[in-house]
Amino acid sequence: MNFRLAGLATALAALAALGVAYYVQDFMRLFPCPLCLLERWPYRMVIVLGLLAAASPRTVGRAILLLAVLALLGDAAIAFVHAGVEFHWWQSPLPECNGILTPGAALPMTPAKPCDQPTFLIPGLPVSMAAMNLLYAVVFALVLLAYIVRRPRRV
Repeated sequence: MNFRLAGLATALAALAALGVAYYVQDFMRLFPCPLCLLERWPYRMVIVLGLLAAASPRTVGRAILLLAVLALLGDAAIAFVHAGVEFHWWQSPLPECNGILTPGAALPMTPAKPCDQPTFLIPGLPVSMAAMNLLYAVVFALVLLAYIVRRPRRV
């Protein structure tokens, strides 16, 4: 697989993650908390980076895909913080999750969905959406990194 195809596959995998999030939100009516919404931003960046990599020469595409790996690791970090909030290991760093009104900001006094209340997608499976996102982002980043650093076969 060349870097153009890898860039396209990267964009599609990130789009799939966002598609699942929006499906769960809009069709299953499981509303996201502020941390859930924050976890979506790195996937948006990865979509753009993947498309840029698909349209770039090999060396530039490789560098762009490395940036996508960094964005995915950033998403994994956000998901880890979110899972820690769900397990009550620490409080959320976002004021809107804690019901704190920031001066000058138009935020509600309490969040629509508390960040420390896990959302379970699959009934009977005690793995929250934040934990699933953590796993997906880490595996996605590792697979992409393994592709980038592999040695090309000589033909």
